[in-house]
Amino acid sequence: MKRISIVTACYNEEENIEEVYTQVREVFRKQLSDYTYEHLFIDNSSQDRTVDILKEIAKKDRNIKVIVNSQNFGHIRSPYHGLIQADGDAVISIVADLQDPPEMIVDFVRKWEAGNDIVVAVKNQSLENRIIYTVRILYYRILKQLSDVNIFENFTGFGLYDRKIIRILREINDPYPFFRGIISELGFKVATVNYTQPRRNRGITKNNFFTLYDMGILGIISNSKVPLRIATFFGFILSLASLLSGLGFLVGKILFWNTFQAGIAPMLIGNFFLFGVLLFFIGILGEYVGAIYTQILARPRVYEQERINFD
Repeated sequence: MKRISIVTACYNEEENIEEVYTQVREVFRKQLSDYTYEHLFIDNSSQDRTVDILKEIAKKDRNIKVIVNSQNFGHIRSPYHGLIQADGDAVISIVADLQDPPEMIVDFVRKWEAGNDIVVAVKNQSLENRIIYTVRILYYRILKQLSDVNIFENFTGFGLYDRKIIRILREINDPYPFFRGIISELGFKVATVNYTQPRRNRGITKNNFFTLYDMGILGIISNSKVPLRIATFFGFILSLASLLSGLGFLVGKILFWNTFQAGIAPMLIGNFFLFGVLLFFIGILGEYVGAIYTQILARPRVYEQERINFD
């Protein structure tokens, strides 16, 4: 019998964790009884009862595996580490907040059995906040235009990956990987499944402006050199504009020596504008330097405190 690995990354999800486990178990019991499965939870050092609940579940069900991180390693490193610990013939990533519907596992497996190495779930609609959803769509469109690879729009990582894909992911020595970009770059045979993302019903999201910014900027700098080239072109254009403006003021002063008054306001406005642009592009450059620094350090993605049911 083929073995399917389900991987769920979690942090402070005591309201949802048992429900995720139950729904996944019921999918395999009722609709995928021809397969064996494991459900691997990787916990990012939760501060609530999430780990205690997982330990109780693991005592009763040997299909459940648990990795507890020594501290919170963030929403980028921990899920990736969990995926490459799975050893099924296919691996499916599902978030803990139930916004990735477990019933879609059946669709993923059918697509996989049809010969696809990767099955990605694409949000064509979402019941989340309309403004947030619109911003996400806009971001993915910009990312796709900037990227050197064909990024899957509205793809969050929810999907199925054949064992050969997991082997490749293990070989990638990236301490801070942009998973969605890596999957888009791999190639292989890919199928998509459209779905409507449900609203989170219990608990609160662990994402905030800084975590979303981190993910967003990582997606751009990991897949594109366009921001650096924009900085170069923008610098050239501003230099040319400054030269032409200077020549214009010089000619005006020569022709109208006694009446031409340039004033200090244009200089102040121009300086503020140029300094703002300069700081912006220094920030972009800093993001690339920071990414290089992270790569050079090459530290492990996570440090594990405990493993359960891996014997």
